[in-house]
Amino acid sequence: MEHDSRPQFRQQVRDFIATYGELAPPESDTALRTPERRRWQQLLLSHGYLGRTVPSRYGGYGAAPDLIEQIAIAEEFAAAGITDRMIVANRQGVSMLVPTLLAFGTEEQKQRWIPATLRGETIWCQGYSEPGAGSDLAALSTRGRIDADEIVITGQKIWTSEAHQADMMFCLVRTEPEASRHRGISFILVPMDAPGIEVRPLNTMTGRSSFNEVFLTDVRVPLDHLVGERGRGWEVANAALTHERGALGNPEVAQTRFQALVELMTRETVNGRRLIDDPVFADRLMKLQAWLLAMRLNNSRILTCRVKGESPGLCEMVVKLQGCELIHQVSALAIDVLEELGVLYDGSEFERAGGAWQKNYMFDLGLIIGGGTAQIQKNIIAERGLGMPRQARA
Repeated sequence: MEHDSRPQFRQQVRDFIATYGELAPPESDTALRTPERRRWQQLLLSHGYLGRTVPSRYGGYGAAPDLIEQIAIAEEFAAAGITDRMIVANRQGVSMLVPTLLAFGTEEQKQRWIPATLRGETIWCQGYSEPGAGSDLAALSTRGRIDADEIVITGQKIWTSEAHQADMMFCLVRTEPEASRHRGISFILVPMDAPGIEVRPLNTMTGRSSFNEVFLTDVRVPLDHLVGERGRGWEVANAALTHERGALGNPEVAQTRFQALVELMTRETVNGRRLIDDPVFADRLMKLQAWLLAMRLNNSRILTCRVKGESPGLCEMVVKLQGCELIHQVSALAIDVLEELGVLYDGSEFERAGGAWQKNYMFDLGLIIGGGTAQIQKNIIAERGLGMPRQARA
């Protein structure tokens, strides 16, 4: 799906990729603070392919919102096999915190945190989920008490992506225990090197520890690290979650993965016949292609609404649910077409793509749960998007 009303701009994007694309870190590279990744991120920033509409006074490129340019950038990077994860590894910082600070942060907070985040110098993690408050975030129990000009935080967070690499955490803390569940929560920026913080990695079925437990014991944070009003952090948190869900359901990520699947099925053969010529596999592939096209068209609609300053409404609510399921099904088909080779990874001489299909399949299954489970997403779509009655509570 190519929009050619700006062919000159599209060619500029292609020229950039042709010149610098080989500097993009591999998708399998999970280190967030290497010199190579930082140089790549700053290169993207200087050319306007990262932080494009962030005002220049906050370290962004400062371009005006432009739907056609945004689509052209996404399409060309996807066509070159450069995924969203390769463009920016620390999505919690760039994709979630930066737009949230632009909307709710003080001028000092914007000046202090946004430029360093865009340059890849400050790495962020997200402190939302707790052992007793995963799908129901309003049940969180991490507490913060005010002591002079500081907030003293005690509690525990879990499933904290990349906490072991992060410099900072944007954290939900209950600062007004007497207030209602949603009214007593504050959104606080917490330095990860503060005394009283302990990070414990959690092993996953991919063999990689990307998630962590974070324990906070009397952690002191300056009051000026509070974003928005004290006790009104629920609104701030939901804004950040909206950006997270959009990033998790990015159709251009699915497009890159789908292209790799087509190449795999074209290259691999059984008894001399290409897998893409098998009618059963081809039928599954075409269904995924139709699903992908629908997601990309839906994304264009969302971008149009944002440029116009309108609410995307229901079309934005389906993104996370549909996008995460789509990329999981793409990996599932790849494993199925490889048949007995589809179970091999982690160093087998017969594995394909370095075992990436198998690792993606397992990791993407987690994304269906993370960032708001599929069941929670369906409730949001039903209640807020379709106006159906709220789920009955015991």
